Amino acid sequence: MQRREFILASAAVAATTLLPQTPAWARERKVRLGMIGTGMRGQVLLKELLRRDDVEVVALCDIEPIMLKRGMDMAAKAGKSAPKAYGQDGDVHAYRRLLSQRGLDGVIIATPWEWHAPMAIEAMQAKVAVGCEVVAGITLQDHWDVLNTQLRTGTPYMLLENVCYRRDVMAALQMVRAGLFGELVHLQGGYQHDLRAVKFNSGDSAQPYGSGVEFGAKGWSEARWRTEHSVERNGELYPSHGIGPCAMYTGINRGNRFTHINSFASKARGLHEYTVAKSGGTSHPSTQVKFRLGDIVTTTLACENGETILLQHDTSLPRPYSLGFRVQGTHGLWMDLNQSIHIEGRSPPHKWEPFQGYQDEFDHPLWKKYEKDAAGAGHGGMDYFVIHAFVEAVKAEAPMPIDIFDAVTWSALTPLSEQSIAEGFKTLEFPDFTKGLWQSRKPIFAFDAKY
Repeated sequence: MQRREFILASAAVAATTLLPQTPAWARERKVRLGMIGTGMRGQVLLKELLRRDDVEVVALCDIEPIMLKRGMDMAAKAGKSAPKAYGQDGDVHAYRRLLSQRGLDGVIIATPWEWHAPMAIEAMQAKVAVGCEVVAGITLQDHWDVLNTQLRTGTPYMLLENVCYRRDVMAALQMVRAGLFGELVHLQGGYQHDLRAVKFNSGDSAQPYGSGVEFGAKGWSEARWRTEHSVERNGELYPSHGIGPCAMYTGINRGNRFTHINSFASKARGLHEYTVAKSGGTSHPSTQVKFRLGDIVTTTLACENGETILLQHDTSLPRPYSLGFRVQGTHGLWMDLNQSIHIEGRSPPHKWEPFQGYQDEFDHPLWKKYEKDAAGAGHGGMDYFVIHAFVEAVKAEAPMPIDIFDAVTWSALTPLSEQSIAEGFKTLEFPDFTKGLWQSRKPIFAFDAKY
């Protein structure tokens, strides 16, 4: 057997023996779940819940009647029993009534970011397992509060970061573990996605993307709340898509940790120019808004084991979508932007190779097992996997694949980046949310779980 093949086989065996398995008693168990937030994102996740035979969606909550009705209609169309509805009266605390519903095993939180921490905290206090959309909180204190609540109550918490389940991302993880890249040295990722048409619309619920330049109270869907973050904040506002896979490649919180962070922000021009062009002049109030969020925010991280990680947040300028992954070690590198790879001794000297052949060779067992089940799911199948992981963990009363330490560590990049920029691009020490446990924690997370 060739050395590379031996390493891969050994890694696969070792990983399999460490994987948590759903016990027999839990395999046929049905879980009763609620959902807080049935907007555009919530509906994508609700679709995955409704297609499962092991889930009963027993409660939905949204203070926007149109979105709540859409969620209820989805349940009816799927042939499911009608969930109990909360929020029709516009009460922003209607979710509390949902959390008090008897027999609730877990809840999916898919609301605007500022509600994630308080809702998750109250759910954990009510002993209701939490599957929370990114991000975990707004301020650094939010993250400590979410963490301390989870540690105090013991209620399971999972960050629903779907990119950790992207097929090429998981194949690259297999390559990392097989030693194909050698010792890791540098990684990159980010959120590079033109969101101008998401941050503004006409306020018409039938045209949520790019139909105008309204936001805030006059906007609809994400334009109603997300754009305000671009007005008031300057930092790495959406880190987990990029940092999640990079953190797992480098074993963050499991034998490695972030030690330092700094961030730089460019000038802000893109959103202003978009509103002027879209409205045909400067008379609309949106064209007079001063946006604080730099068009390109660049964040660098140093790790205990010597790796560096670079993240870029780029949502206000015209560009094709890319998360910009790069995994580079002493033997070669992979870059997702051109879907290319170079491995010394295997690739032609100084030449890129197409990644597809490597992805096929190193395809993760989860994708091989569940490819058909994931067909048609949101974001190329990723949403199937992240919901599947949460549901199976709840059923088995097993550790969450992306747990509380992952959640707060990845999400805290945002307030830390804001602080760095505000203090003149200062390099900051990164807090150790594990309080030293990173040195002994075992590598059981999203890529390892059999589910």
